Amino acid sequence: MIESNKNNQQDTIYKASRFCVAPMMDWTNRHCRFFHRLISGRALLYSEMVTTGALIHGDHHHFLQFNPAEHPLALQLGGSSPRELAVCAKMAENYGYDEVNLNVGCPSDRVQNGRFGACLMAEPYLVADCVAAMTKAVSIPITVKSRIGIDDRDSYPELVHFIATIAAAGCKTFIIHARKAWLSGLSPKQNRDVPPLRYEIIYQLKHDFPELKIVLNGGITSLDQAEEILQRVDGVMVGREAYHNPYLLAEVDRRLFGENHPNLSRQEIIVQLIPYIHDQLKTNVRLNSVARHILGLFHGELGARRWRRYLSENACKADADESVILKALTFTVPDVY
Repeated sequence: MIESNKNNQQDTIYKASRFCVAPMMDWTNRHCRFFHRLISGRALLYSEMVTTGALIHGDHHHFLQFNPAEHPLALQLGGSSPRELAVCAKMAENYGYDEVNLNVGCPSDRVQNGRFGACLMAEPYLVADCVAAMTKAVSIPITVKSRIGIDDRDSYPELVHFIATIAAAGCKTFIIHARKAWLSGLSPKQNRDVPPLRYEIIYQLKHDFPELKIVLNGGITSLDQAEEILQRVDGVMVGREAYHNPYLLAEVDRRLFGENHPNLSRQEIIVQLIPYIHDQLKTNVRLNSVARHILGLFHGELGARRWRRYLSENACKADADESVILKALTFTVPDVY
């Protein structure tokens, strides 16, 4: 029975990772994820990256808490100690996360100084030890998010060696940003834009590792593009576009998962968000902690600028409550509220 439940859970995550919203520091926190879940019921959502040190030595509940509505949900970990990663993966499983993802793709100096992120691509056997330890500790899937290479170590044979080594340790799903990372000379922002996208590398990986689930990340800005990519790989991961234009998610369930339920309008999404905001305010969460994630909901729509401006000017006030959101909503569809 336990093995059956494990297989069912892994099958659910396998299907959900057809479309993922990327882990993004300072962006994809629990408020953002609850909002995104109102728009798409099927997309796989990811936490911000959390370091093993923060969980083991800090307030782990602060980092791990989430609303049950956020499922399916993955926790992304940063670290390089197999023992510590196994401990944190177990924490994630105990909290109810559906997947644990190891960050082997972030190129920031802060991450490198902690010996995790993209610099670990130079140490595939260490990454394999980390994956093996986490896989042994939990029954939920362990996945890896990486780049296609780092610095001058970006040949296809090196990438194949990296993937094969970690797959042998038990990882069956790889989320790969289709750019290499420069560990020095470029900022994290530049590393998201300057190195060229090389989708053909990801497509070749899927051809050479048909037994693995390969999810492509990087540069995806529309569902038309996502559908085209999904003809060649198993999943897509969308980052900044899903944050700045969140209503992109509204068609995900129908177009990518075959659902036939009607989409909520932008206004209906906000109406459904109001009870959540009300509950959060009662726990001393400031309105702006939620409101900042919804600024892009009316991207490209009539009234979008007034919506953003009103929220930006008023949600940050000390006494701001859900009435600020409802007032901003009147700027998007006249005579509705």
